[in-house]
Amino acid sequence: MGVIRRYMQFVKPYKKQIFITVLIGIIKFSIPLALPLLLKYVVDDIIQGSGTASAKTSTLFTIMGIMFVLFLVLRPPVEYYRQYFAQWTGSRVLYDIRGVLFDHIQKLSLRFYANTRTGEVISRVINDVEQTKDFVITGLMNIWLDMMTVLIVICIMFTLDVKLTLISVILFPLYGISVKYFYGRLRKLTRERSQALAQVQGHLHERVQGMPVIRSFAIEEYEQANFDEKNGHFLDKAIRHTNWNAKTFAVVNTITDLAPLLVIAFAGYFVINGPLTVGTMVAFVGYIDRMYNPVRRLINSSTTLTQSIASMDRIFEFIDEPYELTDKPNAVKADGIKGEVEFRNVSFRYEEGKESILRDVSLKVTKGETVALVGMSGGGKSTLVSLIPRFYDVSGGSLLIDGTDIRDYEARSLRNQVGMVLQDTFLFSETIRENIAIGKPGASLDEVVAAAKAANAHEFIMGFPEGYETKVGERGVKLSGGQKQRISIARVFLKNPPLLILDEATSALDLESEHYIQEAMDKLAKNRTTFIVAHRLSTITHADKIVVMENGAVIETGTHEELMAREGQYRHLFTIQNLN
Repeated sequence: MGVIRRYMQFVKPYKKQIFITVLIGIIKFSIPLALPLLLKYVVDDIIQGSGTASAKTSTLFTIMGIMFVLFLVLRPPVEYYRQYFAQWTGSRVLYDIRGVLFDHIQKLSLRFYANTRTGEVISRVINDVEQTKDFVITGLMNIWLDMMTVLIVICIMFTLDVKLTLISVILFPLYGISVKYFYGRLRKLTRERSQALAQVQGHLHERVQGMPVIRSFAIEEYEQANFDEKNGHFLDKAIRHTNWNAKTFAVVNTITDLAPLLVIAFAGYFVINGPLTVGTMVAFVGYIDRMYNPVRRLINSSTTLTQSIASMDRIFEFIDEPYELTDKPNAVKADGIKGEVEFRNVSFRYEEGKESILRDVSLKVTKGETVALVGMSGGGKSTLVSLIPRFYDVSGGSLLIDGTDIRDYEARSLRNQVGMVLQDTFLFSETIRENIAIGKPGASLDEVVAAAKAANAHEFIMGFPEGYETKVGERGVKLSGGQKQRISIARVFLKNPPLLILDEATSALDLESEHYIQEAMDKLAKNRTTFIVAHRLSTITHADKIVVMENGAVIETGTHEELMAREGQYRHLFTIQNLN
């Protein structure tokens, strides 16, 4: 199976540990196999054998003393190391897979995240990966141990009585038939259940994040019904899976229960009619239990493996999600760029066949110039600046930085040259210091403080009892909008990039916060090529160049004074805002 071969690539580095675990397991499972032979010896040679009661008792205690040493001294450490190595190996494999998945997550396009719920991604990385641990422990270790156990038991039974051994294994073909019949559909049902669980997780993640909206609109009952519907869908899939699983166990356990009855019936007949000793019959019944218990585990393992393989399907389906943006084989690092940016007849659409968001945009920006993009909402301003760090590739035309098409740069090194301050500031639920240090991982506290001071953030940070070690809560919930924005500006000061993008950075703030942030942004924009997407036109009158956009096209370009003199769209927008 292709999915198993792919999974084995993660297992291969640990084949030595798996071999050792199986070897230890064989010792562990072999020790109890001596018990039925011990019973046979006690019944036939001690209890029914010749000799005095005293001699028999002495022999019995000697034999039992040896067995107690075996079970009390040897077996516990063997069991410990088998469990330890099995769990250690499974956990390491899962660690490696999650590492690969997180790396994959960071490379997927923003378009993917726009169309995929966060909770569903988390479900693949957490739930599905965890489910595959059973494949390592059960499929690569326990199955071999159970098969070896069955083989050893059958060999021992053959030495005791051939006919009775053949009767003991006569039901084996029924297991093969039941596995083939039941487990094909079980894999499909397991996939459906996992997908339904991922949908519940995605829905729940979204609602937890949107709890303030739910509370403010008092729609708790509506959302409860909505959740019940999603949860009910998962319940339906889970019950269908359980129903089929229960049928599987019912059939398998029935087969397993019939085997001892057959052996007892024939063994009893053979004892009555002479060719079999009572001790051999007792040993056979003991071995039947030790043979069919591993067989039952093997069948149960089929259920576990089916669930694991269904989870593997979902993991590799996610891993196979293509990257929208990839570096060319000969891509160069964008180190030390000056900041000259040129859009040449750029057009862009989010999906093939959809309407273009940008149409034939041409714009040249020199090093250190400040360019403001203005216009009505939906005009394409934010889309245009999102092309600079190569969040998306142009659909037509080309975008050049320092005369080089950005598709010829390594994407990560290019983004390292761009600093962004957005309207919707995202902070991680860590300390203020850690959030600022994102701009330069590993930065010293002095560097972080200097960046915060430049962003007019130091004063309010020191107002917190824990200062820079204050935890900001999920998405920075403990801070005001203006405070979050100043931390995001401090990140960029710390990063110190030659290209700067300010996208509606002050549009949702009060006047006092806007003053502090505008002052910090003016300081930040000095000697950098800066793109400002602005809603309030009064904040960009100082720009070297103002670009007016409408329906994805550039309709006016010039300084504030030039555009006001033209009496075009810019003057119209500026006049309306001042009247308000």
